[in-house]
Amino acid sequence: MAKNSISLRAAIKFHGHLGPYLVLGILAGNLAIKKLNCKKYFGLEVKVWGAHKKPRSCLVDGLQLSTGATYGKGNIQKLNGPEIKIEFTNCLSHKKLGLDFKDNLIRQLEQVSTHEKCELLAKKIFRINPVELFNLKLTT
Repeated sequence: MAKNSISLRAAIKFHGHLGPYLVLGILAGNLAIKKLNCKKYFGLEVKVWGAHKKPRSCLVDGLQLSTGATYGKGNIQKLNGPEIKIEFTNCLSHKKLGLDFKDNLIRQLEQVSTHEKCELLAKKIFRINPVELFNLKLTT
């Protein structure tokens, strides 16, 4: 299983159920903290496009859990957009990491039709190396 700072049990307790977008938010946030070498909670800002409606909006809960960015602190924003993309900014170095979903992941997400299949896909995704799921763009 992939090493993640947030357990699926803790994520379910916070979010209310298990789904692939929740897991993708956790993995994306963990990856960003590692790649940008920044601290959780106050060391980064997060912008998310294309996650206004369920189930895509579940991504935001995963991002909050993994990064510590919250609406209350004002360091996470949800923006309109046709496709999901995420931008993380290290508040000290101002380095940015952009992420979007790889095509094969998008196809898997589109094929899920039941709650049971959602949970199975979420568990499968949780075990995958995040670099296999996301297209990454690091800028300085």
